[in-house]
Amino acid sequence: MAVVRQFELKDLDRVAPHSEVNATISLVELDGEKFVQIDTYGSKDRAIPDKISQSVRLTKAAFDQLTQYAAKHF
Repeated sequence: MAVVRQFELKDLDRVAPHSEVNATISLVELDGEKFVQIDTYGSKDRAIPDKISQSVRLTKAAFDQLTQYAAKHF
């Protein structure tokens, strides 16, 4: 599990397609701090398809930064 407090915008040298997976969002509060947690699940080709693959918690600052970048991009 990872907690992201800020993002750094980076240009990719190479862009390749990714496989599609299911994801969930959870609203978490721990020790008085709120997070948005994103969990991704294994692709259908994995040995355990519905097992959590990645879990990331965003602080409010990171979430706000991400939404600002996304709003400019889309």
